[in-house]
Amino acid sequence: MSPSSSAGPLSSGAFYQRWLGPVLARDDGLDAEQLSRTALTALGQASLRRRWPGVSTVLDGVAADLQRRDLRLEQVLFGCRFPNPVGLAAGFDKNGVAAGIWDRFGFGFAEVGTVTWHGQPGNPKPRLFRLAEEQAALNRMGFNNDGAKALLKTLERQRLDPPGRRPAVLGINVGKSKITALEQAPDDYAASLELLSPLADYAVINVSSPNTPGLRDLQDTSQLRRLVERLRRLPACPPLLVKIAPDLDDESIDAVARLAFEEGLAGVIAVNTSLNRLGLEQRRLSQTGRTLAEEAGGLSGAPLRQRAQEVIRRLRASAGPALPLIGVGGIDSAQLAWERITAGASLVQLYTGWIFQGPDLVPRILDGLLLQLDRHGLRTIAEASGSGLPWQD
Repeated sequence: MSPSSSAGPLSSGAFYQRWLGPVLARDDGLDAEQLSRTALTALGQASLRRRWPGVSTVLDGVAADLQRRDLRLEQVLFGCRFPNPVGLAAGFDKNGVAAGIWDRFGFGFAEVGTVTWHGQPGNPKPRLFRLAEEQAALNRMGFNNDGAKALLKTLERQRLDPPGRRPAVLGINVGKSKITALEQAPDDYAASLELLSPLADYAVINVSSPNTPGLRDLQDTSQLRRLVERLRRLPACPPLLVKIAPDLDDESIDAVARLAFEEGLAGVIAVNTSLNRLGLEQRRLSQTGRTLAEEAGGLSGAPLRQRAQEVIRRLRASAGPALPLIGVGGIDSAQLAWERITAGASLVQLYTGWIFQGPDLVPRILDGLLLQLDRHGLRTIAEASGSGLPWQD
């Protein structure tokens, strides 16, 4: 399939931009959370019915438009075969309702959650804000989800293929319930993971969301080690990764890298949203009338690019070449994905950029990565990871 195939007038990307482009070009208008919920409701119904003749025909058309299949993009990391290095980040499909169809949108993997043991409503609304001009978002969702038991039922209803036999790898991102004290956090995480581990290709320990009080204290290496050791004792524990904040200092990043090596973690995901306003302190939200400096929540999207890149570089330098890293934060082009990979990431994840750019962002990135492999004479995307090779126009 040619790089321009997703740009036709009837393509998924063109349809998305025609109908949602005007909405996403403004901060106000249709509520960002309501828009996501509406989309997920439709995707959830499609996932449940993906084998029905009419629905499967539509999904096959989406896949033909958005998927790129090329052996050069494949990798095996922590026992999982990734058909390509571009994934959907946690936070969009919190309750896993569309877990059965993310491959149709071109993703090589998808991460559902964050899920907590206790279902919880999250923080008061409004709690998700578009920053259209900056291609960014501010969220203070607060781990709103239906809980681990509900996620299990949701995934079982979709009749997914077993781990290792899926068209896209499935990760489950686990967090701490708000009502659980930090001292009991390891047992809280363990309850969710023990229930859900049979369905997970890999699991992520989320200790970096800024929207659950005290959660980031678990990034302290003594606390994190206690948590990891508790989860590793679970029967049939899946490969474990930890997701860290962009606001850690260099010493703390180095400490996480050492802990990952010492505890045998499968990898590190960098980064979550930022409490730093990254030069946008005086940017005013039209929905509340307050500046970002006055608002709670984590910043994501384009303003996070530089810091996310710095953290990946630091992790790669600290951890050495063996530890798999997943880069996330501000990636909305093939060049940015390439730069994150050559800085040390083996995989990348999309969220805010995917919302703003639309579904054809995934094939545009994959086409761009393949082009760079050709221009640098590389045989596989794994050879690009940590190579420092520049983007070549």
